[in-house]
Amino acid sequence: MPKILLVDDEASVVDFLQQELVFEDYQVVTAADGQAAYDTYQQQKDSLDLIILDWMLPKMDGLEVLRRIRKHDEIPVIMMTARDYVSDKVAGLDGGADDYITKPFDTEELLARVRVILRHEERQQNVKEVYQFSDLELNTKARQVKRNQRLVQLTQREYDLLLALLKNAPETLTRDELLDQVWGVDFEGQPNIVDVYVRYLRHKIDTEADFKLIHTVRGVGYCLRDDHHTS
Repeated sequence: MPKILLVDDEASVVDFLQQELVFEDYQVVTAADGQAAYDTYQQQKDSLDLIILDWMLPKMDGLEVLRRIRKHDEIPVIMMTARDYVSDKVAGLDGGADDYITKPFDTEELLARVRVILRHEERQQNVKEVYQFSDLELNTKARQVKRNQRLVQLTQREYDLLLALLKNAPETLTRDELLDQVWGVDFEGQPNIVDVYVRYLRHKIDTEADFKLIHTVRGVGYCLRDDHHTS
């Protein structure tokens, strides 16, 4: 049974979501403020599979909790917030969130997002251990990504996206193919989420490198290609 840390300071929200998650056969531990959330994470991180984290929390806000976790862990995190500002979503995603949902939300939508993330986690346990392309290396067992021996910290979604590109390199994947492989066939968000995450991934993979590996194939999609020796 996957284990989820649910963090919200509204007792009624926690009680309701905990019941729904338990009904779906998840183990659930809860916290009502940011400090308690981080303490619980530290105590149980080896057994946790996912964190559902509210933004507005007493003692320490959700974004700070997320930043502290991301210093040494890539556990999937879904951020919840009552504020529907694009800047908040960008800050949450840039801070390392894997997904973002705005209150009030339909419980079935949250459960669907949980299933998608956990399904990706399960799939990754069955892939080969090391993928290598040019000076880029992804180790699925250690969950580490290196570019020219430099360790690169990725969010869960960025990791999934890079893994999909590596599995098919140097072939091009369309946006629809990337949506299916990374977000799942039941994803109902905007297709341009692929472009957003490719931009995040490029910033981390290519910015400090001597040459670019992530390429856009106009009108089609994206691929990994090493053409720095051909010029």
